[in-house]
Amino acid sequence: MLRTILTILQVISAFAIVGLVLLQRGKGADAGAGFGAGASGTVFGARGATTGLSRMTAVFAAIFMLNSLFLTYLFQRDVRVQPTSLLDQVPVSTTAPAPAQTAPVTAPAPAPDANAVPVPAEPVERPAPKP
Repeated sequence: MLRTILTILQVISAFAIVGLVLLQRGKGADAGAGFGAGASGTVFGARGATTGLSRMTAVFAAIFMLNSLFLTYLFQRDVRVQPTSLLDQVPVSTTAPAPAQTAPVTAPAPAPDANAVPVPAEPVERPAPKP
């Protein structure tokens, strides 16, 4: 229940930050005020909406960051409690398996010498062909 409420608060604060940033005018917007484009900025007063929107953005940013840390803490605590793999859920047997029978180890055949002269095979006696 707490995670659901905090997740909803996270989404709302994210959308609020995006909306507030989009409502604010950039630094280059002041140049257009000299040509008559700044008339819509008088709705928020002589100083403009910069201070109010900036403060609200900072408040929502602080809520977003603190909420992110708290949600990370909650989800990390749940990960440590749950098993991490299927092997952690399998019961471990206490009996040890019997040792396997191994064949005796024999020494490998020696490698042929590169300088050795090959010995010809002994001639095989073949029967004489019949006429």
